[in-house]
Amino acid sequence: MLDILEKYNILEAFWMTIRLTFFSAIGALVIGTVLAIMRVSPVAVLRRLGAFYVNIVRNTPLTLIMFFSLAGVGIVLEVSLVDPSSPTSLRDNAIRWAIVALAVYHAAFVCEAIRSGFNTVPLGQAEAARSIGLTFGQSLREVILPQAFRGAIAPLGSVLIALTKNTTVASVIGVAEASALMKVIIENETASVAVFLVFALGFVILTLPVGVFFTSLSRRLAVKR
Repeated sequence: MLDILEKYNILEAFWMTIRLTFFSAIGALVIGTVLAIMRVSPVAVLRRLGAFYVNIVRNTPLTLIMFFSLAGVGIVLEVSLVDPSSPTSLRDNAIRWAIVALAVYHAAFVCEAIRSGFNTVPLGQAEAARSIGLTFGQSLREVILPQAFRGAIAPLGSVLIALTKNTTVASVIGVAEASALMKVIIENETASVAVFLVFALGFVILTLPVGVFFTSLSRRLAVKR
């Protein structure tokens, strides 16, 4: 086992997992917040579009979205997210499309998490905001969204943990993250229990502190009724 640890850069593989998680989490939060606003918008068309996105994406396998992003959009339509003349363009393009796919997929879950946060905001808050002349956008920005995010902290933490584990799907388009390296080790060396335990421990180290942090944060920021 020590020979395997010396031969393969496991820390670099987990660093790739962290990078995928970080950047796709930012993208998912931005897209998911916009979708959540669309789903509570007074404009019926926006509500339907938001609901359509969530229902379609949530029921589409992440593997399919990942493959479609690189093979369908990146290769067939020749949409590149990097400079094609770069010597690492193939690897970098795969990484960026993996981030896009992860963000697009998990944005649907972020949307529902934030929408659940909207449900924790008393109806009187929105009515009070309208009564003093605030527009829908101003009410969201100044009154509703801050409280909704406080109520959505726990489910957002669950989405982040799921996103971290789902980065393993990026291996289907050749991104060298942790699970991809584990497959290489199993194919080239051995499928021992120790190999599985090392990678399982790595994911526990990544996800357990996130769960503890978001649970603690949720308790501290819970809106007192």
